Amino acid sequence: MEDGSVRDLFRRAADHAARFRETISDRRQGPEVSYHGSLDAFREAVPEEGTAGADVIDTLAAKAEPGLHVMTGPRFFGWVIGGSHPVGVAADWLTSAWGQNAANHYASPAAAAAETVAAGWLLELLELPRTCSVGFVTGATVANFVCLAAARGEVLRRVGWDAEARGLFGAPPPTVLIGDDAHATVFSALQFLGLGNDRVIRLKTDALGRIGVSEFEEQTAKISGPSIVILQAGQINTGAFDDFAALIPVARRIGAWVHVDGAFGLWARACPPKRVLAAAADEADSWATDGHKWLQTPYDCGYAIIRDEEAHRRAMTIAASYLPPSHEGERDPSHFVPELSRRARGFATWAMIRHLGRKGIAAMVERHCRVAGRMAARLSLEDGIAVLNEIVLNQFMVRFGAGRPDEEADRLTQKTVERLQADGVCFAGGASWRGRKVMRVSVISWLTDDSAADTAADAIIAAWRAVSEPAGS
Repeated sequence: MEDGSVRDLFRRAADHAARFRETISDRRQGPEVSYHGSLDAFREAVPEEGTAGADVIDTLAAKAEPGLHVMTGPRFFGWVIGGSHPVGVAADWLTSAWGQNAANHYASPAAAAAETVAAGWLLELLELPRTCSVGFVTGATVANFVCLAAARGEVLRRVGWDAEARGLFGAPPPTVLIGDDAHATVFSALQFLGLGNDRVIRLKTDALGRIGVSEFEEQTAKISGPSIVILQAGQINTGAFDDFAALIPVARRIGAWVHVDGAFGLWARACPPKRVLAAAADEADSWATDGHKWLQTPYDCGYAIIRDEEAHRRAMTIAASYLPPSHEGERDPSHFVPELSRRARGFATWAMIRHLGRKGIAAMVERHCRVAGRMAARLSLEDGIAVLNEIVLNQFMVRFGAGRPDEEADRLTQKTVERLQADGVCFAGGASWRGRKVMRVSVISWLTDDSAADTAADAIIAAWRAVSEPAGS
């Protein structure tokens, strides 16, 4: 392609993207067609001849947009998904255009340098030990995997077993303690690592999903040998935090590696009014968090943060004769992640921190927490609606048909969620909590403000009234 046609093609894509973003607040807050509708739109025979690039981009936009969710809109409250801030998106476009494989500092010096600087910024913002190593991964799912791989290797190394070289066959079995309400991806990471998602010791949790200190003390007193403790910063339904100040010293008595799953909640440490929630979390050994949630980077972006850099490197370094050696002061990104060929996620992370700054990130986290409280307070005033948890962060659960038999309330809650999604004014999803149906609300888009929250709360109430009031009444 000639230079002019490349420029025109990129502009065409930018025009489609800008139009989508500029109209997103006014759009139905949900896909216009289902998966099957999208499949019908895309399905065709393998093309025999090529198509002009501009036509391909126009056709892609036309086929895709009806099946897109408005995850970047101000009234999207599903699944703790950040809003992909335009500054991060623009940086990510450059990343794609530059076409860098960020495997090492030799292949892409700029990508490695951006990661090094952004990693240091992350450690400062989250108030974690400055000597930690940071792996830039796809998200908290892989971040948990990386951290727990380092944990597995290190606790076995302490008892004389080289897991990286010898695997787990014949190894002393590590004991894993985890809360009943830990996120599903942590259990998946344990499964992937051969530690099993069912052979762990699951600890009872309180009404907000926090591990009980007394039971934790009882369970750890029974343990000898290699062990891993998994704690949580920001329970997915309630936003609650485990008591790090009480639990971590107990874990230290048995020599356990302590990992914190903080996909979104770890960012409370970047917000002075909320920092107390994650007090003493910095005493852990590893932390997993996302950039594509509260930092608003585009998908996908997460961070595996580990206190012991050597344990991190042992678990992740990929070596081959054709790869350049590392020298003093040079950081190879692939030494800290399970990928060699990889996207240069450091550019978007650097751009978002540079754009928002420490104060902007703190203000956004504080605003989202306040907005969640505002929405919950508004909904609580409506007869038949119950907010089920104390609003400690940005997450809350709602149950409809409060005061009615559980089975009826389950049905009404499900119907209200379905009605809300059909109305399309805002989006929130359903979940289960303690065996009962709930609506879960996650406030985490950079666009969400008081006005968007009020519109959404009104829409939720309207959906509830439509479901609960007999037709014609």
